[in-house]
Amino acid sequence: MITQQAILDRVMMLIGRFAPPGTPINPNTDLAQDLGMESIKVMDMLMELEDEFDISININILMDVSTPAQLARAILNLMEHADGTV
Repeated sequence: MITQQAILDRVMMLIGRFAPPGTPINPNTDLAQDLGMESIKVMDMLMELEDEFDISININILMDVSTPAQLARAILNLMEHADGTV
């Protein structure tokens, strides 16, 4: 089973492709405030995360997620539920 840290590493790498060049990204970076990610970029990012982790991410997740660490926890939760391990 994949770890939350492995998910976080992949999430931060993917976010880096959507962030302004040279912007530092850490687990507590605010996607909207620090990276200025607008809705189109967020939707593209979510679609890539769905492909990366083979899950379906409801757009409403963004109401509860604002950092890569929170996003990694949400993805892990979705993956566990999809696998039936929770």
